[in-house]
Amino acid sequence: MTDPIAFLCAMPMELTPLTKRLGLGKDNVNGVDLRTGRLDDRDVVAIVTGMGTELATRGAERLLDAITPAHVVVFGITGALDNDTPIGTLVLPEVVVNSETGDEFTHTPLGGGPRRGIMWTTNVMTPEDELPGLRAKGVVALDMETAAVAACCERESIPWSVFRVISDRASDGSVVEDVFKLSNQDGTPNMGRVARYVLRHPQRIPVLMALSKGVKLATERAADAAISAVRSLPS
Repeated sequence: MTDPIAFLCAMPMELTPLTKRLGLGKDNVNGVDLRTGRLDDRDVVAIVTGMGTELATRGAERLLDAITPAHVVVFGITGALDNDTPIGTLVLPEVVVNSETGDEFTHTPLGGGPRRGIMWTTNVMTPEDELPGLRAKGVVALDMETAAVAACCERESIPWSVFRVISDRASDGSVVEDVFKLSNQDGTPNMGRVARYVLRHPQRIPVLMALSKGVKLATERAADAAISAVRSLPS
């Protein structure tokens, strides 16, 4: 495998549409479990890191220890700051900011789409009273991994890009703390917590169904955007 393109996401459900579209298979490369395959005439690999900056850092480091990719593509879902942002909107930020350190990272654009605003990487649910201040800074989307991956790539002088799609909105009440906790840190659903939550809050079932629909749309569009962008790279 020579200088593959590396796709990186936080959760298995984000990887699923990419795996299906490219027919990726399970593999182990230099001791690291990856998905591998081809995109047209290019070798590609894909890895799931888990949620949050710590797991994202570990996953990116494992990836870069195992291979030297020509380009790292971060893809998956993200939350919008504004309630009028349509679910399914592709976010191509001008800059990604680590909320804990203030470090800023600029990705290498692929595919020619317009870049706009700041992607804010944070490990915690952002309190609603902090959202106006973030909007004033120019933040358009919240995520939990991109800045951590960017830091790893830039330390190794590996170009990277991010393609995230809006699956929910920060202040529309769809992702409250209890809903956030329905996922394990590895990105898989915690079915026991889901069952208990539904039993305690049956009135929230329509909200959960709408959120699930938004997540499915966003994961598919993120995979499509990432694939299309990689196809724009010169051979």
